[in-house]
Amino acid sequence: MIRSATPEDIDALVRLEAIFPGDRMSRQSFRRLLNRDSASILVYEEDSEIIADSVVLYRRGSLSGRIYSLVVHPRAQGRGIARALLKAVESAALGKGCTSLRLEVRADNHAALALYAKSGYSPFAQINNYYQDHTPAQRLRKLISL
Repeated sequence: MIRSATPEDIDALVRLEAIFPGDRMSRQSFRRLLNRDSASILVYEEDSEIIADSVVLYRRGSLSGRIYSLVVHPRAQGRGIARALLKAVESAALGKGCTSLRLEVRADNHAALALYAKSGYSPFAQINNYYQDHTPAQRLRKLISL
């Protein structure tokens, strides 16, 4: 089940972030974003456990949202959860008036790059030394519509 995150989910969100190396979102960041209209956090819950989440940021006056984070627990990968969460993100962004979404993804994250390509996201730039370990990021975007 995909739903909006609540403050009660913060512990689970932090635990999910801790599984992945570097560039993790903090408890404080989740708490702050949950209380802002300029962000949305969706979770994928299965058997009362959060196994995936996404964070999308919005700027007032902009028609583009930014997928800041989309993570799926390693044991749940390969089951279409990221694709379902991405569709929910796109629907939520449309509801906020966005006509496009953009994101950065590690240039060496081939699984994520394949997911985004299959979902209609196109590369438009690369940013060198983007991540803590100096890995470059590929910038992607997609026009979204009903």
